[in-house]
Amino acid sequence: MIPRKAPFRALGSFARSSAVASMVGMGFVLSAANFALPTPALAQAGPAGVNAAQDIANRFSSVKTLTGSFVQFGPRGDQTGGTFYIERPGKIRFNYNKPSPIRVISDGKSVVVNNRKLDTWDLYPLSKTPLKLLLSDQIDLSAKSVKSVKQEPDMTTIVLGDKSIFGNSTISMMFDPKTSDLRQWTITDAQGLDTTVMITDVRTGVRFADDMFKIDYTRIAMKR
Repeated sequence: MIPRKAPFRALGSFARSSAVASMVGMGFVLSAANFALPTPALAQAGPAGVNAAQDIANRFSSVKTLTGSFVQFGPRGDQTGGTFYIERPGKIRFNYNKPSPIRVISDGKSVVVNNRKLDTWDLYPLSKTPLKLLLSDQIDLSAKSVKSVKQEPDMTTIVLGDKSIFGNSTISMMFDPKTSDLRQWTITDAQGLDTTVMITDVRTGVRFADDMFKIDYTRIAMKR
């Protein structure tokens, strides 16, 4: 299955580090230059659209834990996969399949991109990334963060961003309008690079080990 193209130039990583750009954020990356589907522009969110989208967002954010498989499409057409884990608020983990040495972890405060082969650790504040919106305890579409809403028979697309927090980066979330299941999301960075993540085999209400979202700050400090 090819990911649906979000209606703007790119869906990318939340920071312009090459490491983050190529593998982060629940973001499977898809560059418009590499692949484009003819998609009409998103309508600005009117009251009816926001209300319908808020209902979906409420049901989605009521799910506190979930896990499943992901496929990520990168800005240069690269494709990777693995397993993801989410625990609200703010926690996420991506374990990439071999041969990729990458894992991405958010502990609710920070996001780290770890290359286990090179033993590198790139650390970012969660509050400065679009993932903050996806992982919020409650997704509030009445706030200024909602950019647009598009309703289609088979998909509802909600675009969120907050320029005062993380500049021109945005996150586009695509939901099944009947079940409120999240199907994919795309993060677009300030440079117009798209990262698109498709998720499958999702399980909810799961329990995770205590160290699932642990970031080794001591190890990071030693490497600096």
